[in-house]
Amino acid sequence: MSIFERLESEVRGYCRSWPAVFKSAHGHTMVAEDGTEYLDFFAGAGALNYGHNHPVLIEALQKHLSEQGFIHALDISTTTKRTFMERFEDIILKPRNLDYKVQFPGPTGTNAVEAALKLARKATGRHRVVGFTNGFHGMTLGSLAVTGNAMKRGGAGVPLGDSTSMPYANYLSDDMDSLHILEAMISGGSSGLDEPAAVIVETTQGEGGINPASAQWMRNLDDICKRHGILLIVDDIQVGNGRTGPYFSFEEMGIDPDIVTLSKSISGSGLPMALVLMKPEHDVWAPGEHNGTFRGNNAAFVTATAALEHFWTDDELTKSTVAKSDKVRAGLESIMEGHPGLFTDVRGRGLILGIETAVPDIAGTIAQGAYERGLIIETAGAEDEVVKLLPPLIVTDEAIDQALEILNEAADNISDDMVAELRAEREEVRS
Repeated sequence: MSIFERLESEVRGYCRSWPAVFKSAHGHTMVAEDGTEYLDFFAGAGALNYGHNHPVLIEALQKHLSEQGFIHALDISTTTKRTFMERFEDIILKPRNLDYKVQFPGPTGTNAVEAALKLARKATGRHRVVGFTNGFHGMTLGSLAVTGNAMKRGGAGVPLGDSTSMPYANYLSDDMDSLHILEAMISGGSSGLDEPAAVIVETTQGEGGINPASAQWMRNLDDICKRHGILLIVDDIQVGNGRTGPYFSFEEMGIDPDIVTLSKSISGSGLPMALVLMKPEHDVWAPGEHNGTFRGNNAAFVTATAALEHFWTDDELTKSTVAKSDKVRAGLESIMEGHPGLFTDVRGRGLILGIETAVPDIAGTIAQGAYERGLIIETAGAEDEVVKLLPPLIVTDEAIDQALEILNEAADNISDDMVAELRAEREEVRS
């Protein structure tokens, strides 16, 4: 029995799907201790948009450490934090005409969401927050309360309150505008829905099954929020930092979020870091009212600054991401066409794409087959029915071709009999 099995908690997850013991990584490649190389189309669940150990970022970090630069500083003012904030304002906020103040909460995505929810309630004096079906916002209690996934909610161990779930985008059907329900509930005096403090939304749901909302749906949601004095929180933790092409996933949608949460790839290097962006009028915190020992990760500020300066002073990365997205999507559509009855849909935006299987259990089998052939991918969706591709944005065309070939081979290994058997098993369980 390995040390991982003997000593580590049963809660461990990804290592069960990918049992190799890894020792190094670079770009889109992970290397096991036996020397086997794997294509990484997982990218740290979106924390590694620029790949593993990008040399520009690592060089900046090594220089910072060699000069005895701050690593831990809470919210003390440091030259490192000042430089990051100056560059973030000049490179990201000003060119997009975004007027936000910046809060550094604890360094994870769920820390950012908790801070955003708390701030929205304080700023509005209301308590209820609306989330959406299949949404995912983190694993702490406040974040879980606005998360749709039943398994993750069930892990809370306590009732999750002060939240209401509404149907997301085309959750009900392609022809039904789910926002009519939301507005009717908000406007109805006896609907049972207290006037919300905020609505929290992902423009493209990641863990929920790679479900993109249309720009029109997002504009309609923004309009509802503004007419009712509800704060719109955009959770850009997984689909921000260039994942959909632009730096923010909502840039081309014509919406004006009150609060934006960022984490995962904001540091660029995998170092933990999170931001909450808020309109200045919503910055109603008293000093120290929301804090955390590990806010202000100065090592992460260094690599975040390097990432901004290297990737975001022009639109080359955005153009590249859009082109690679078209290539991956075309490949997935070809795989779907070549396996009639096995897949039902290809969806996503930018370099967060998925292919939905006809029977949910198939997705996990395909992901396992891909791993055995040297490709790291995961599944997503309420029943893990979607094979999810989340490569680093710097992935090469050659690696994309190789990954699609592996995925096609894994799909070839799924027989019609296997599909029929899995479908029958699910129907028997339901009955």
